[in-house]
Amino acid sequence: MIKEIINSIYKMSIKSIDEVENLVEYEYREPGDTFIKKGKRNSKEYFVIEGICRSYLINPEGEEITIAFFSEKSILSPYVTRTENGFSNLNFQALTKTKIAGIDALMFEKLMIENLEIREFGNTVLTNELTQKVNKEIGLASLTAKERLIQFRKQYPLFENLIPHMAIATYLGITNISLSRLRKERLP
Repeated sequence: MIKEIINSIYKMSIKSIDEVENLVEYEYREPGDTFIKKGKRNSKEYFVIEGICRSYLINPEGEEITIAFFSEKSILSPYVTRTENGFSNLNFQALTKTKIAGIDALMFEKLMIENLEIREFGNTVLTNELTQKVNKEIGLASLTAKERLIQFRKQYPLFENLIPHMAIATYLGITNISLSRLRKERLP
């Protein structure tokens, strides 16, 4: 499965993939488990093998705000973008039963230094992360709520049937009531 995820992002040789796979440790999470907590130490890179999870923050009013979703066969936000001095800037939560593969971030960084293919893979992951964040910001600033929901459905088909609607609403920057109203409309 790791091979499939890696090759969907950047084609690597079997030798390089084996180097990554040798460092992997698997974890299983239940829906609702927050497995990375803001302000707590975290020193891993993660692959989502099965399930759906999200990154989120808690705003000053105490409400959870979804930042990003991660479906199976994807990679969580890279260590370098989600931590500061080894402490997480975000919370990460399983929304369904989830299987994740973790790799020590320092060991992965060492592989990136030693292996050009792994370095290019890591750089591609970082570029993809930046692109997704910029696209989300542009959508929040320039699209209507209806247009954001349509775009969400294209990007994450079937999520509405699998995860809490509150997580979707906060990701879209709308209330749960607004999401409910939009869902009743006939949208493409």
